[in-house]
Amino acid sequence: MKDTAEHPASYYAATANWRTDYPRLAGEHRCDVAVLGAGYTGLSAALFLAERGYDVAVIEARRVGWGASGRNGGQLIDGFVEIDKIEKRLGAAAAEIAWHMGLECRDIVVQRIEQYSIACDLKLGYLDLAMKPSEMEHFRSEIERKRRLGYPHEMRIIEREDLSSVVGSPIFIGGMVNAANGHLHPLNLCLGEARAIEKHGGRIFEQSPVVRIEHGDQPKVHTSDGVVHAKKVVLAGNAYLGQTEPRLFGKVIPAGSYMIATERLNDDLARELLPQDHAACDQKTVLDYFRLSADKRMLFGGFCNYSGRDPKDITASLRPKMLHVFPQLERARIEFEWGGYIGISMNRIPQIGRIENNTYYAQGYSGHGLAPTHMAGKIIADAIGGDFERFDVFERIHHWWLPGGKWFANPALAMGMLYYRLKDLL
Repeated sequence: MKDTAEHPASYYAATANWRTDYPRLAGEHRCDVAVLGAGYTGLSAALFLAERGYDVAVIEARRVGWGASGRNGGQLIDGFVEIDKIEKRLGAAAAEIAWHMGLECRDIVVQRIEQYSIACDLKLGYLDLAMKPSEMEHFRSEIERKRRLGYPHEMRIIEREDLSSVVGSPIFIGGMVNAANGHLHPLNLCLGEARAIEKHGGRIFEQSPVVRIEHGDQPKVHTSDGVVHAKKVVLAGNAYLGQTEPRLFGKVIPAGSYMIATERLNDDLARELLPQDHAACDQKTVLDYFRLSADKRMLFGGFCNYSGRDPKDITASLRPKMLHVFPQLERARIEFEWGGYIGISMNRIPQIGRIENNTYYAQGYSGHGLAPTHMAGKIIADAIGGDFERFDVFERIHHWWLPGGKWFANPALAMGMLYYRLKDLL
């Protein structure tokens, strides 16, 4: 996709509640915490800090929500990280902390929406879909596992004979519904959180790429036209951080993620496709995910490009996949197509840490970031406030660094994902 300073021409940008016009950063400014990046991680950290009385300044290279935060699938799913990975690396106590973070990350988003009356089309209800019996067995074991752990939300199995009550597709054999997860308008969530930061006295600067960070006891964040003197810095650029902080370059691999949106569907067709208006996905490694927008369009994603190159035609890549799931959409026009980078962590565990004790970072959500980013922001805000219990869990995890950045990492990742695509096909 063409890299511009404005939002890409997505369905979300076309239906945003308002268009941001925050000032460019110019001259000298001072604050307690400078936050680089106005996506979910940066906005979450800034809002938690501003609520606690910190003077925060958010510095965004483009627009609020310009990156993956403002153009993702809009699927709100709990779970911060696979707890078996944490238990294997750090033990049972750390795994228990991670489990509770997984529950809390979803709640943070819902609470934010309610607390600040953010109009972002929140709809609860999430549907995992199976195409083979082994996936149905996994659903049953997952429900049982979560019940043993004290999972507080309703989950239920949908057998084949009842499947038409939740999805109108011929390719699935069953499903699992989670009543607490759901979907929303991701860009409008970003915009609402930005306004909440302003209400607490926080400052936001747009169109202000950071050119240099001067570390030390009193860090300085430089743009081409100004500088922010801060006591602490939060790096929340994820896949778009680039070489702003060289010590993080190569730890996150940028991979392309893309979506399409149909024209508005009539009520009968929309009801046939997703009768209960759930967000949904299948279980493939390279999965398809889809939902209805508030104005009854089919929003469909399922093409993730690990090569580092954008597809020539997003619609040509995604529309056949959509029609495989929903042949009823054969005559539906595609009115929007969009995409951009997400940040992939090689072990699929979010990377949370710090540099020189006063510069914090969170990145690498690997395509599952809507709720976890909000948790990461809270973890960093807690650490800045002196509570390191949960921060320490993630700072102890080793992450691979890939030399050469995307020029080496993306081809290697593309080859690895080709294996999983072939496995899905077989």
